[in-house]
Amino acid sequence: QNDGYRTLSLSAHVGFDSLPDQLIKKSIKQGFCFNILCIGETGIGKTALMNSLFNTNFEASPSAHFLPGVQLRIQTSELQESNVLLKLTIVETMGFGDQVNKGDSYQPIVDYIDAQFEAYLQEELKIIRSLFSYHDTRIHVCLYFISPTGRSLKNIDLLTMRSLDSKVNIIPVIGKADSISKTELQEFKNKIMSELVSNGIQIYQFPTDDETVSEINTITNGHLPFAIVGSMEKVKVGNKMVRARQYPWGIVKVVENESHCDTVKLRRMLCTNMEDLREKTHELHYELYRRCRLEQMGVTDIGPESKPVSLQESYGAKRLEFFLELEKKEEEIKQQLVQRVKEKTAMLQEAEQQVQTKFEHFMLMHQEEELKLEEKKEVLDVEIAQFIEKKAVTELLQSQVSVSTPVSLKRQGLQKVSADA
Repeated sequence: QNDGYRTLSLSAHVGFDSLPDQLIKKSIKQGFCFNILCIGETGIGKTALMNSLFNTNFEASPSAHFLPGVQLRIQTSELQESNVLLKLTIVETMGFGDQVNKGDSYQPIVDYIDAQFEAYLQEELKIIRSLFSYHDTRIHVCLYFISPTGRSLKNIDLLTMRSLDSKVNIIPVIGKADSISKTELQEFKNKIMSELVSNGIQIYQFPTDDETVSEINTITNGHLPFAIVGSMEKVKVGNKMVRARQYPWGIVKVVENESHCDTVKLRRMLCTNMEDLREKTHELHYELYRRCRLEQMGVTDIGPESKPVSLQESYGAKRLEFFLELEKKEEEIKQQLVQRVKEKTAMLQEAEQQVQTKFEHFMLMHQEEELKLEEKKEVLDVEIAQFIEKKAVTELLQSQVSVSTPVSLKRQGLQKVSADA
């Protein structure tokens, strides 16, 4: 007896030791998904690295340097190795760091990661869920490409990684690491890790709790950030064709030689710790997002008296609070509407009173004008009557004058004749 529990020995073979085999068969039948986010400046070698890691030619057109903002290019491919099927999704940034104002370059990336978390959360909250067949698009690892300047991290690098370290597993890599010398490269690595620690940026550390991979992961953690070189060109070295970059001073073997670059280490670590990256994404980053979203929705595990409550009770309390808040807002809107109606009515009444006052004033003016016109009309009628009377008298006088004039002329002629005689 141990801690109150009895240890029993089996008297015969039961068969539950086949459970791991059953899980393996089920997982192989279902397949796996793995999503990689590549962040880096245009032309730093993101697509070339993906081609080198998975020995596949992902068709992608070159990105221009004149995009108005950061855009994401998403490619999903199905890869098969032996009898294991992997649905690989690669998300690459386009135009990252090309804008004059780089302050919000990280925002489209954060929005995309949150959108994938939100889609998974909405699937979980459905009454009828289908998580078994759901295509998980949550980002499992972020390969952050650092320019091989040999100096220090840029402000945009620190700002972006600080915004993403709580949402995704970040693995920093130095792109086109063959452009600086070995001594400068090691100094640059040390400086990058020092700046990440001083700025409080959490990057992904390969797990060391598993005895099978603890030693190699411990060594690999000391190589962070990885100095990578990507290429799909094959160069003949001796009697063998290898993927490499050929320069006038020599050949850089991309995949075959670990002393030339860390591309081999990166590929091995991604494959060895792929399941850990998936688990960390679900158990750490997604759970943090889920907790924050449920708290925003008002769901809680502890009641007012620090007692545990069920999801139904929490939902009912939040629903009641929502309806009370809705009724309160509805009452406030009604009161505002009544007040506005009263104010509008008062304004209309005042305007009506002003119009009525103006109308009465115009009516008085109209009446006064009519009286003045009547007076003027009477005066004009009198003047017309006087004029007609004067005209008649004048015409009478003129007629009398025209009749008397010939008689007087005749008398004057007779008088003149008699005088001459």
